[in-house]
Amino acid sequence: MRAVIMDAPGTVTVTDREDPQIVEPTDAVIRITAACICGSDLWPYRGAEEADHLLMGHEYVGVVEEVGAAVKTVKPGDFVVGSFVISCGECEICTAGFPGRCVHAEFVHGGIGTQAEKARIPYADGTLVATPGQPDADLIPSLLAASDVLGTGWYAAVTAEAGPGKTIAVVGDGAVGLMGVLAAQQLGAERIILSSRHADRQALGREFGATDIIEERGDAAVARIKELTNGLGAHGTIEAVGTQESMMQALRSTRPGGNLGFVGVQHDVAIPGDELFFSQVRVQGGPAPVRRFLPDLIQRIWDRKINPGRVFDLTLPLEQAAEGYRAMDQRTATKVLLTV
Repeated sequence: MRAVIMDAPGTVTVTDREDPQIVEPTDAVIRITAACICGSDLWPYRGAEEADHLLMGHEYVGVVEEVGAAVKTVKPGDFVVGSFVISCGECEICTAGFPGRCVHAEFVHGGIGTQAEKARIPYADGTLVATPGQPDADLIPSLLAASDVLGTGWYAAVTAEAGPGKTIAVVGDGAVGLMGVLAAQQLGAERIILSSRHADRQALGREFGATDIIEERGDAAVARIKELTNGLGAHGTIEAVGTQESMMQALRSTRPGGNLGFVGVQHDVAIPGDELFFSQVRVQGGPAPVRRFLPDLIQRIWDRKINPGRVFDLTLPLEQAAEGYRAMDQRTATKVLLTV
């Protein structure tokens, strides 16, 4: 089969790999219909993380080809959406609602790789969710978004406690931040303040539910958010970048007693203990428990209540994956969908 490999920072190739096979009775083999490039894939691409023949891709939808003898919830022919983290669905961590930290957790990126024609998915029952039927073609981008970027934005909005009467600030206008806007709107937030300097992302943010757009960053953004909230700060803030500046902006934009949901992959972030102590802000985040949200998100997409697939602004065939990486690295694309 054909698959995307990151040989070294800045070097992406599409090459042949052996077709996956059932190894354990809990496995499934799926034929990938669509995959995509994640903002987190840019960290190794830019040299901020190790990149030595990495098997790329962790967002995926496709059709089940084969299942192991112990698999019960999906069968050959099912169209499925999978989480970006393998999870068993049965351990105490999974049943507590945090499958992203399952005792059997394995990140699909690096070890499995779904920017490929096929993939072996361990613990299929705990990782994959079948759609109600075969989806119309126009639903596939939105279902693909549910695999990570939508589920991650949703988790951020949930941990920020978005809801009726709440003001939610969103730091980061990439795909995850935009999905955080959509999630906050779906959860009933009254006001959603998006930090963005890009006209196309501002427009999509408004489409997804942003009520206010600010272009300031850092302390200037904090001051602007407080100006918009009677000096108090947001009830909840979504941090979707993962840098020191974005994290401190998010923390300082949140009012005492508020909630900070951080889902940007952290790089050299350190929060001063005294500032965290006196902020009286509840902080939760990390790898999103996407599998927890998949049944609900799939149904919302199936019923055409949400259209997160709008976040894809460039579609390329798998063989042109390197072009997609360049586009996202150079910010000429927000998120790239790869057809397989």
